[in-house]
Amino acid sequence: MMNGRTDSVEIISPNNVLANAMLRSIDMVRPRLQATGPDRVAFCVGTQINGAPHLGTSLVQTAAFLLAKATKRTFNVDAVVRFGALDNAPYDIQLDPETHHAYQQTYFHALGEQAVGDLIGKYYRAMFDSLADATGVDYEIETYSTQQTSPAFRHEFLATLGHLEQIRWPLAPSHGQVHIRLPCPECGWAEKRAERTRLLRTGSGGADFAAVCTDHGDYEVTVTADTSTYLDLATLYRNLVKERLAARDHVTLSVMVKGGDWAYGGCR
Repeated sequence: MMNGRTDSVEIISPNNVLANAMLRSIDMVRPRLQATGPDRVAFCVGTQINGAPHLGTSLVQTAAFLLAKATKRTFNVDAVVRFGALDNAPYDIQLDPETHHAYQQTYFHALGEQAVGDLIGKYYRAMFDSLADATGVDYEIETYSTQQTSPAFRHEFLATLGHLEQIRWPLAPSHGQVHIRLPCPECGWAEKRAERTRLLRTGSGGADFAAVCTDHGDYEVTVTADTSTYLDLATLYRNLVKERLAARDHVTLSVMVKGGDWAYGGCR
């Protein structure tokens, strides 16, 4: 669209309209394959581990396997489905009786690693095994809790903190308060919207944060590439870090597969 001047033209819409530009949905992968020449393609699908999946979740997961199968056949490249098990989903939410700030405890903190693994086995493993057999596509499972402990993930997170003022509005357009949840080391609860979580110091070696627990008061935590501090990021911030990681991976091309909630609005 024209920007009102005759000397330049600017694109002001972030959307790429692909209708009528490709014959199949997997064609959108071709330009990146041509540009980067990866050894394989990973179709990444994330799901909150908070109970039995609904139909929409199962459809998205099935679509990931079918897209991977079509990619292998069409482009002669290895493909895999990478299941991101989001065990940082809230298990319980409570309000601070004085401030009314919401506090949450994740499934990982409430149940532990073994019980989370049992949930994944109960609700997903059999279906994924069946889809793998039907499509000839392998799959990988990684919990968020495991992912956030990796030095590479933490390194990319720490690198974003130097730009926090610039990125906080895209990550939290309504209020600019990014949700960096750092659970209390005493009880594992964290302020859901991180209203009182503050970045104290950041540098090449790590970052120090201050937060407030509804039961244990003020506390400070340090995040480095190799600390055990649990780093719970809201969806947009988590995706930013994951995309930074993916951009540095020249072996595997990551493709995110997402579903959406559909609502019907009548027309008159």
